Amino acid sequence: MDIARTPATPDGNPVMADAAIEPKAPPVIRREDYTPFPWLIPTTRMEFELGLEKTRITTTLNVERNPDAAASPTIRLNGDGLALVSLACDGGSCDGHMIDGDDLVVTLPGDRHVLTIVTELAPSDNSQLMGLYASNGMLCTQCEAEGFRRITFFPDRPDVLSTYTVRMSGPRAQFPVLLCNGNRTGEGTDGDTHWAEWHDPWPKPSYLFALVAGDLVARTDHFTTMGGREVELNVYVREGDLDRTEHAMESLKRSMQWDEEVFGREYDLDLFNIVAVSDFNMGAMENKGLNVFNTKYVLADPETATDGDYDGVEGVIGHEYFHNWSGNRVTCRDWFQLSLKEGFTVLRDQLFSADMGSEPVKRIEDVRVLRGVQFPEDSGPLAHPIRPDSYREISNFYTSTVYNKGAEVIRMMRTMAGAERFRRGTDLYFDRHDGEAATCEDFVAAIEAGTGLDLTQFRLWYAQAGTPKVAVTLAHEGDTARVKLTQTVPATPGQGDKQPMPIPLKLALFDRASGTHSGEQLVVLDKDSAEFTFAGFAQRPILSINRTFSAPVSIDRDVSREDLVFLAAKDDDPFARYEAMQELMTGHLVAAVSGEMDDGEREAARTDIAQAMRAVIEDDQLDDLMRGELMVMPGQTYIAEQLLVADPGRIHAEREALKADLGTRLAAQFDALYKRTAKVPFSLDAQGKGARKVKTLVLAYAAASDPAKAAELAAHQYDGADNMTDRQGALMVLAGLDSAARTGKLLDFYNRYAGNALVIDKWFALQASSLHPSAIEHVKALREHPDFTLKNPNRVRSLYMAFAANPQAFHTADGEGYRMLSDLILELDPINAQTAARFVPPLGRWQRIEEGRAKLMREALERIAKAPKLSRDTYEQVTRSLG
Repeated sequence: MDIARTPATPDGNPVMADAAIEPKAPPVIRREDYTPFPWLIPTTRMEFELGLEKTRITTTLNVERNPDAAASPTIRLNGDGLALVSLACDGGSCDGHMIDGDDLVVTLPGDRHVLTIVTELAPSDNSQLMGLYASNGMLCTQCEAEGFRRITFFPDRPDVLSTYTVRMSGPRAQFPVLLCNGNRTGEGTDGDTHWAEWHDPWPKPSYLFALVAGDLVARTDHFTTMGGREVELNVYVREGDLDRTEHAMESLKRSMQWDEEVFGREYDLDLFNIVAVSDFNMGAMENKGLNVFNTKYVLADPETATDGDYDGVEGVIGHEYFHNWSGNRVTCRDWFQLSLKEGFTVLRDQLFSADMGSEPVKRIEDVRVLRGVQFPEDSGPLAHPIRPDSYREISNFYTSTVYNKGAEVIRMMRTMAGAERFRRGTDLYFDRHDGEAATCEDFVAAIEAGTGLDLTQFRLWYAQAGTPKVAVTLAHEGDTARVKLTQTVPATPGQGDKQPMPIPLKLALFDRASGTHSGEQLVVLDKDSAEFTFAGFAQRPILSINRTFSAPVSIDRDVSREDLVFLAAKDDDPFARYEAMQELMTGHLVAAVSGEMDDGEREAARTDIAQAMRAVIEDDQLDDLMRGELMVMPGQTYIAEQLLVADPGRIHAEREALKADLGTRLAAQFDALYKRTAKVPFSLDAQGKGARKVKTLVLAYAAASDPAKAAELAAHQYDGADNMTDRQGALMVLAGLDSAARTGKLLDFYNRYAGNALVIDKWFALQASSLHPSAIEHVKALREHPDFTLKNPNRVRSLYMAFAANPQAFHTADGEGYRMLSDLILELDPINAQTAARFVPPLGRWQRIEEGRAKLMREALERIAKAPKLSRDTYEQVTRSLG
């Protein structure tokens, strides 16, 4: 499953049923308490009589005792708000049963039984969007993590695998398309009723069950696997959206071919279906053979989708397809092992996207997300290992730590082993555990056996939370350079003292005179401190370290601005070059915010930064995609992470001041760059995408240094745009300015795309994330807009997540932003608890904020905590955030 991704503006800032009644202290689920389920369910048959207002489900379970588990006289079948219509055991009455809380507990005296369970649902009333729900006249399901129990009574846990046969029937006029997991085995009509039968031959856990029924059209294609299987591919959408599905289909075919070539994984069914749904809590879901997607990650054409949207569609389609093996064929034993499938699959989709586009740019984008979202998570009250020890609500652990840090941990294994040996390890993992519910330990053991690595100490990465910090010093004496590395793993909630972990660091030592190095080396820091010596340097070299971001750590190095300017201009590792630019700017901004520099030091630092930026602009060996990454300023959240206590107002002011200074100093270079890239015609190749990225960045620098000029340029770009990337980039800049063009272009954009939900989401997000001094007032007004609704997660995120990620608006000194977010959480929680809970973390960073704002943030959390009938999702996030 793909969590809703957090995009970033070209300026480097993030853009972003029934009332739940739960006890105030939901039970804690602990990993150490895991025991195998006492019953197996080899086969499951389900019959759905479909309707928007009422759907009846008849479920037949063949159950037998699990020889590998402790015997139990009863079977517990999970439910969530279900009403039991009827229950039969072995074709007769079933007297030995009871409802325990939400669960159905049935006494089973023998070793094998057949249970028949009938439930009825009201999909139209299910605003939680978990289980079976209605979306604009269509029925669909979302079962990960615990949504299947909202459909029928079942042991809703990932280690209970079953083969499913499903019959669906309903009004043909309303549900002409009936889809489920696996292969279609029959279909037909009976008067006005349409029916279809599906069978999935591969045992799967209930969280991978999927059903879709509605009036849909499909783009159809085919793929021939390396074993010769002909697979029919379909991308289902609503009428009118079909012409925006070509990119999705091509992304799917590229994903299938790539997975065969790089990981040796072949698809195993005759059908692969994707369905786009407008009401969806997440990004997408990898249900076996029937992937259900948020429309955001399916629909794309140049008029309505940005370059980032195109990349998102390709990456998410790849992610969900790759789950067919890393998640479906080999699934999780329990939810504590979530990173087993998600971390591994994120790495796979990152490698895929890198191969499809620019490898260094993709790496930088991935690191930016990690630093902007996961690093703050790791340093705050919600910190947890990639394999947690306990939870109250599993949906709260679909986090950047599990996904993004999980991917980095597996990437480190690949770095240490090399791609070829890592492939041998993954082949062994799939061979050993195909058709099983596995653990993170199973994965590490397979990599260990396949690569020959000893990963005993490395397993600490799965158990310890927190971002390791590596202090780096470089000494030079005679012809020898000595690099000393010292690691610390900071304390996190529930984890005080930490043990040192193996940290693989790629490094190179540059000769100052020639500007070259003799080769990149990999060192592994597996102690508290270690020293590495390198001979052959007549003068002190310049150290480039953590190249390609070989480890997810924070580097603290004593390096001069002169050396950073050198690395920003000459480092042959693109990530290290980017890192040097980021360090130059971050170091200046942290010192400025902390009041640690006088006017002379400020001028010298800005001169050095401008020199490095000029080298980037004028380097004709750079492509514009990479040039754009080097021009991006560090985000305000990342800057705040470098401070013990952050003042968001000062960070914003200093960052804007540096941006304005660079815009002024480099006005001529920026002008020439804009004129050159403006001549590049639209295309989806690297040249076209790079040109568009650079153009918008130039506008952002101009907006800070010369607002009138920026407004004129942006309005001209908006009017002449033949694609969404240029139009949105121009509007982003205009949205932050007090200019006559602002109101007119925002109105034009709205009128131009009225009725297109995904583009109107952009319209909301652009205003909520803007640098306009009245952005908070704009958010209040947009909350009352007739197009705003709390029932659609995309719309809620487009306004409020973008607002929460906008420091200068969210962190107003009077606390109004915190009150607005807490109001939203309280209003949204009864409607969609899972979405509401995801808005809590921005308030939970109060411990890293200056005292005045911290008090107001904590008060907002306390207000939420006092609310009656708070959902389990939100309760856990709030109580953990309060500390």
